[in-house]
Amino acid sequence: MDIAVIGLGKLGSPLAAVLADKGHRVIGVDLNPAAVAAINAGRAPVVEPGLQERIDSAGSRLTATTDFAAAITQTDISFVIVPTPSGADGRFTNRYVADAIRRIGGALRTTGRYHVVNITSTVMPGSTGGEIRAALEDASGRKVGEDVGLTYNPEFIALGSVVRDLLHPDMLLIGQSDQRAGDLLESVYRQTLSRDVPVQRMNWVNAELTKIAVNTFVTTKISYANMLAEICENLPDADVDVVTAALGKDSRIGAKYLRGALGYGGPCFPRDNIAFASMARGLGAAADIATATDIINQRQVDRVVRLVGRLGPPGSAVAVLGLSYKPQTPVVDESQGVMIARGLAAAGHEVIVTDPLALESAGAVLGDTVVAIASAEAAIAAAEVIVITTPAPEFRDLPASAFAVRGKRRVVLDCWRILSAEVADVADVVHLGRSFPDLPSSASA
Repeated sequence: MDIAVIGLGKLGSPLAAVLADKGHRVIGVDLNPAAVAAINAGRAPVVEPGLQERIDSAGSRLTATTDFAAAITQTDISFVIVPTPSGADGRFTNRYVADAIRRIGGALRTTGRYHVVNITSTVMPGSTGGEIRAALEDASGRKVGEDVGLTYNPEFIALGSVVRDLLHPDMLLIGQSDQRAGDLLESVYRQTLSRDVPVQRMNWVNAELTKIAVNTFVTTKISYANMLAEICENLPDADVDVVTAALGKDSRIGAKYLRGALGYGGPCFPRDNIAFASMARGLGAAADIATATDIINQRQVDRVVRLVGRLGPPGSAVAVLGLSYKPQTPVVDESQGVMIARGLAAAGHEVIVTDPLALESAGAVLGDTVVAIASAEAAIAAAEVIVITTPAPEFRDLPASAFAVRGKRRVVLDCWRILSAEVADVADVVHLGRSFPDLPSSASA
């Protein structure tokens, strides 16, 4: 099928590459000439595992342009995947979506070809059937549901695993203007995915609500596990991993995302609960669980900073291993590692930071409040306390010898419980979510 992907950023460029790799002819559209040039040169415009390989495999089926009309008049469907930043009230704003829709609509005025406009960006409930539909009909001169289709089809993906998530979704969520539009969109996925995936087709507002509800439910599980972890840290002989492993066996609960560690971060999860609660208030309803989830998440940084204060002397040198909000990405939006480093520096610690991908982006946020070191081993050697804030393979695979530099015994707060057992032979390893009667006596409060 002939497809346009509007927006070649962190999510759009992997989407375009995956669709083209699977045999579709894809034209990427972006107003950023650098992103367009990268795609046309066969280079990944963003850092994402597996993206370059998909671009290489797609070959000539993937091209890019800054010209909306050139792309829309040659394609059957467009995927709009542009930012929807949060407004002052916490809700997602549609200004970039609306701009893209106006450009798409203008192009549709010049052709009689049937076209489906698919909104992939996450929008607030009511957006697709409201201002987006109105903008499309006004710009195109067409009637949605008659001579142009309009669908809402958000992806459930995360940076660092976008390609994998696109290829292996748990479900396809489609909000449709009409049967024809929904059928065309579903056929794109049937030609793309290698297995049958459950498809949930519904009206626009139900699909919009489902998307934000999924994300807020997932974050609720994360905060619940972190609440349990904090309880276990203060309850003799308690271990959050033992508790959550049992909870996860209950089919009513499930094990996914039920791991007591650090809070969630990134460009999506933190703002979703805020937007959800804001929407509910605007409707005269309450979203107390979303509000509580956000409150618990905001507490996690202070929880770790206080614990580090118990693990080392005042002003001790602390190495923070992990600055991206999750492994395999340079993105530091709402990163727990960045916020913990900032909190430790404010508490008077000398802070050394390292990350395999995010050192530069984190440095732009943290400035000279920390010392940035590219090597994890060198960061460990410079510190008395080490805090591992992302479960990155680069940290998981560190040998025990990396923690025994110069014969000095260090304290390691392994927030994700990823280190090998041998590390405990040369360092005092502490885990989040476990009671602390065995803290090193020299570090105890």
